Amino acid sequence: MIMDKIWEEMYNNAKAVQNERQISEYVLAGGVAAAVLSASGHIYTGVCIDTCSTLGICAERNAIFNMITNGENEIAKVLAIMDNGKSGAPCGACRELMVQLMPEKYKDIEILMDYESERIIKLGDITPEWWI
Repeated sequence: MIMDKIWEEMYNNAKAVQNERQISEYVLAGGVAAAVLSASGHIYTGVCIDTCSTLGICAERNAIFNMITNGENEIAKVLAIMDNGKSGAPCGACRELMVQLMPEKYKDIEILMDYESERIIKLGDITPEWWI
């Protein structure tokens, strides 16, 4: 693989926490896992938590909240692993959080769209103009 080794480490860290499991009859966790690389080089992970109401959280936002909880607020790279093992794009809510977190720099956040083909894009490519 030609890809930067950090992507591989991020992928492996996200895969390690994915562990899809039913928490209760109303809560499913770990269908999607994510890893965020902070500007300082730390990797933070999170999983999605799906509920029968709107109280759930996406894996990417969970990882970003983990990063913020640990005193950081600048994202360099993001990846998400779907329940089928493939990587993919963050949803609109996750994109919106990243834009609001880094309004002057969000366009430079790298996103791993496809681990197998090593397709990487920037958040600015899929979120070119912010609504504000």
